[in-house]
Amino acid sequence: MTDTSRSFPRFLVPRHLTHDEFLLRYVQPGLVGLIDGTVSTLAPVFAAAFFSGAHAAFIVGLATALGAGVSMGWSEALSDTGQITGRGPAIIRGMVTGLATALGGTFHTLPFLIPNLHLSLIVAFSVVAVELFVIAWIRYRFLHVPMRNSLLVVTLGGAIVLAIGLLLGATG
Repeated sequence: MTDTSRSFPRFLVPRHLTHDEFLLRYVQPGLVGLIDGTVSTLAPVFAAAFFSGAHAAFIVGLATALGAGVSMGWSEALSDTGQITGRGPAIIRGMVTGLATALGGTFHTLPFLIPNLHLSLIVAFSVVAVELFVIAWIRYRFLHVPMRNSLLVVTLGGAIVLAIGLLLGATG
């Protein structure tokens, strides 16, 4: 068994899991959810903000985040029983993925509770920057992807989806 204490705080890792098992059962499903929730909700949230204002962006963002959380959790749980791949119980992976997806989509939606659209956009852009940095850091910390590469790839994906939302919102 690999010593999990080198990479993870001991209280986070069930004693019977190796480092690789913890990565496959918790970190990877959580990262997939966080990436999906953060990136995929950018387009609808910012399109709604530019097209209809802060309140619409909040409603669209929350609906998208929660719907995506259910969808991603369900998809993860149904895609692999975990028996052949060793990825652990499907229900656990589904819950981890779904929760992370919902959280990823919710954080940059919350600034649209601020009624002033200009201010809510500034705060939301800042939150998105933090979210993308956190995703890059998780990839660096747990998957050993160089931070520079991770930041570049994660930011590029976020920028593409954000641009789609801004263009649709401005032209809608």
